[in-house]
Amino acid sequence: MGLFDVFKGDSAQAMTPKMALGASLLYMMSADGNVEQEEIGQLVSVLGGDRAALDSALKYVRKSNVDTFLQTAPAILSEPQKRCILINLCDSLLADGSAAHTEQALFGRFLTAFGFSEDAFRPHFETIALKNDKSVFNT
Repeated sequence: MGLFDVFKGDSAQAMTPKMALGASLLYMMSADGNVEQEEIGQLVSVLGGDRAALDSALKYVRKSNVDTFLQTAPAILSEPQKRCILINLCDSLLADGSAAHTEQALFGRFLTAFGFSEDAFRPHFETIALKNDKSVFNT
């Protein structure tokens, strides 16, 4: 332990898949500079009210930038976990009815880091877009 390590606070906690889910959503929520109420509600819902997972994700996001996350997270996630995170990210970025350019760009970075192409993800995107399109009931 170094002389000044006492000022670092908590030591870095090992990332878990659930923490990666929470951190991913936090990075996406903050991508456009505005955190909407719908996004917060979705984050709490997706984490199943797990306050410890939310706290761990918040601590991680405060200490690590998205580039570090995108280099670290894929190695600890299974294919279904990566797909689940991407689906939740997409749903989150569409929750407020629009997808800012910064959100779209960040989502593209997640796709690449997690080993997915836009074409491979397209069926999920179309389903989520339809889920959020309430205009289909305006007939």
